[in-house]
Amino acid sequence: MSPDLPRNRLHRATLTVWRQLPFFVWLIALWMLLWGQFTWLAFLTGLIAAVIVTRIFRLPPVELSGRVNLWWGFVFVLEFLVAVVRGSLTVAWQVLDFRRQPGAAIIAVQLRTDDDLIMTHTAVTASLIPGSLIVETDRDRRIVYLHVVGVRDDADVEKQRASVHSWEARIVRAVGSRAQLRAIRADAAARGPSTSSGPLKSGGSGR
Repeated sequence: MSPDLPRNRLHRATLTVWRQLPFFVWLIALWMLLWGQFTWLAFLTGLIAAVIVTRIFRLPPVELSGRVNLWWGFVFVLEFLVAVVRGSLTVAWQVLDFRRQPGAAIIAVQLRTDDDLIMTHTAVTASLIPGSLIVETDRDRRIVYLHVVGVRDDADVEKQRASVHSWEARIVRAVGSRAQLRAIRADAAARGPSTSSGPLKSGGSGR
């Protein structure tokens, strides 16, 4: 046996672990966000859950971009926390405002990147912000359907679509590939001020 063979295997294994590490860390962070606890116990249980998901329930390998931008990752986390607080206050005010019904709608948003991981991250982010919840996804057409509270007119619909596109762009800037980043920039330049991205599937805005 060639002495280089074990070394090559070790190199490939190290490279695989390094490329999958962001996905593994994301699973732990997602677990802690879903439980709403940032404690050592939540971290340890999330670590166990991540090991189970990645080792026992084996799925096709996730192709990561190999690109991580720490600055945009920090921006994403900071803006996500601000959005959670703002969404909580907005929903609370809508519940306490007895003068009018908040209105709700199911909105279709077509994403701009054709990537399962980016689509999942965007959908989870939108669902974790109070006031919106993913109810369905169309993988083939890259469309996510959200149930959104506080929608009264077409302007509110477009605002919600623009919000989802903004989260998609933040995620791509943080962990997307360079090709995905170029696609996001090209699409934004082509759209200009318009933020339309798909039809309103159904609505109950109470207008």
